[in-house]
Amino acid sequence: MGFRLTPQDPTFYALFATSAQQLVEGARELTVLLGADADEREGILRRMHDIEAASDEVTHEIIRRVAGSFVTPFDRADMHTLAVALEQCVDLMEAAVDLIVLYQVDEVLPRVAKQVEIIARMAELTVDAMPRMRSLRELGDYWVEVNRLENRANKQYRRMLADLFNVKKTDPLTVMKHKDIIDALEATANGFEHVALTLEAIAVRES
Repeated sequence: MGFRLTPQDPTFYALFATSAQQLVEGARELTVLLGADADEREGILRRMHDIEAASDEVTHEIIRRVAGSFVTPFDRADMHTLAVALEQCVDLMEAAVDLIVLYQVDEVLPRVAKQVEIIARMAELTVDAMPRMRSLRELGDYWVEVNRLENRANKQYRRMLADLFNVKKTDPLTVMKHKDIIDALEATANGFEHVALTLEAIAVRES
């Protein structure tokens, strides 16, 4: 690991930790939505929109500080990429919540709960990894586990597609609604892997 002889702004680490915390909050609302009654859904959607707005604010603050700081903890472009990748995960979870509520889907596919459980675990792992950004060490287990979970999510996605298209007497509009939802969840899992790969690439470049 190389050494920087000029001072760094520790606020960056706190901002990235705050950004990652939005992932946990978003995953929590997504989880709650699956068991919510119809009259509770709009409230969940509003909270999800608030989480997305807070995520945007943190991302903009990181980018502002990167632009205005003489010295940053690591490469400016890498910091921008990581900040945007974290925000994108929140955006994708918001899209899934939006679709379930706006499509008025009374019951999601049986495997969706397992997919959301995987996403929630990825969010927890990402939050846990943030404090280790200071040294960019001991992150190997994080990358490996997120990759393993993303592979599980991919398998769940293919099974959900098979379940959806193999059910007889399902009208095309219902199929389209469910496919949009599971596509959004698949994109979310891929987004978490992108965050992990971004951190891995930063660690390699900074070593």
